[in-house]
Amino acid sequence: MATVDAGATPRRRTHDALLKDIEADLRSGKIKVGDRLPGERTLAENYGISRASVREAIRVLDAMGILRSSVGSGPTSGAIVVSDPSAGLSSALRLHVASSTLPVADIVETRILLETWTARAGAKRVGGEEDLEQAAQLLHAMDHPDINREAFHELDARFHVTLSSLAGNAVVATMMESLSGAIVGYVKGAMEAMDAWPDVISILRTQHHGIFDAVKARDGELAARLLQEHIEWFHKKAQEATDN
Repeated sequence: MATVDAGATPRRRTHDALLKDIEADLRSGKIKVGDRLPGERTLAENYGISRASVREAIRVLDAMGILRSSVGSGPTSGAIVVSDPSAGLSSALRLHVASSTLPVADIVETRILLETWTARAGAKRVGGEEDLEQAAQLLHAMDHPDINREAFHELDARFHVTLSSLAGNAVVATMMESLSGAIVGYVKGAMEAMDAWPDVISILRTQHHGIFDAVKARDGELAARLLQEHIEWFHKKAQEATDN
């Protein structure tokens, strides 16, 4: 990756530089989806910035769905390239989504629009067994009795993104991946504010299983209705929790 002037380290330019380098390296074949980025220390030296700035850049690119980062040390730690950013939305829109500055009401409306469409389209499409299996695994993980709120909301976001992939539309799938960072942001904040969490998680699990069963049965209309009810119900609970 290219070295950046140590004096030019505004937050936006830091992760924008990382994004541009990843895009360039993907186009040239230097790296491919699934490759691991150099460690924080190496990236900090390459860019002439602090390791804290590197972590912030990776956090944003993770929220954008371009990288998937893990904590700790050893061969399984660090950031992995999981999506080609050139195949998705424009950099400006991806950065806007990742910044979590989008109005929650707009996010909710967009989720309903995209997810109900993908439910109907996915019901008509042949295939998608791998995505269904992944969704089932995510459901199973969310059903664990000792799961904490943070882990639940991360699995929840991946569950919705995975279901959206069943439609087989690469553009919509990319939009959902890009939107997932903003979804995680408002869902996490709402979950942390909810006092009656045991009751809420019980309802969410029931809703998720109902949606999954409808999708698996190829009943697109039922799945779309359940998805809209689920998204609107949680948004209402989130508003009640944050208003109190």
